[in-house]
Amino acid sequence: MTKKIAVFASGNGSNFQVIAEQFPVAFLFSDKREAYVLERAENLGVTSYTFELKDFADKAAYETALVDLLNQNQIDLVVLAGYMKIVGPTLLSAYEGRIINIHPAYLPEFPGAHGIEDAWEAGVAESGVTVHYVDAGVDTGQIIKQVRVPRLPEDTLETFEARIHEAEYALYPEVLRESRVVKK
Repeated sequence: MTKKIAVFASGNGSNFQVIAEQFPVAFLFSDKREAYVLERAENLGVTSYTFELKDFADKAAYETALVDLLNQNQIDLVVLAGYMKIVGPTLLSAYEGRIINIHPAYLPEFPGAHGIEDAWEAGVAESGVTVHYVDAGVDTGQIIKQVRVPRLPEDTLETFEARIHEAEYALYPEVLRESRVVKK
């Protein structure tokens, strides 16, 4: 069975683009009205929605609107791709076990918003990329698949970051294929 996916992103959207070029995406949601990912969605012909937390009385109301959007579109799997909000209890309870995230570090090492920079600053010999289920913690959900990315002697933060992103672009589609999201 083909899974119907929605992608959530907050920024540039490079992971979204890689996914949307290989899989049918029901819609993109961005919590930032000015995010470049919305332009990517338009260029790829993917329906997009955007609203912001500040438009709602509280996070529960914001997430209730997200759950309604997901239910209206009969979404099976929520794919977070640079979505920079912590998933709260309203969304998590409605879609528990059906939300996955990609993190630019080899979890449980370097969770949080700055995984690449944190690994670089720590001077590690390698970091990596992790795809995991989302739970109530920050980057603490069950790991689906990981890949290591070595830090090369000639690396700068920028080249290290670029190689980690390349690993993301390979790993996320691999996980989606394995979870029976059928290729276009």
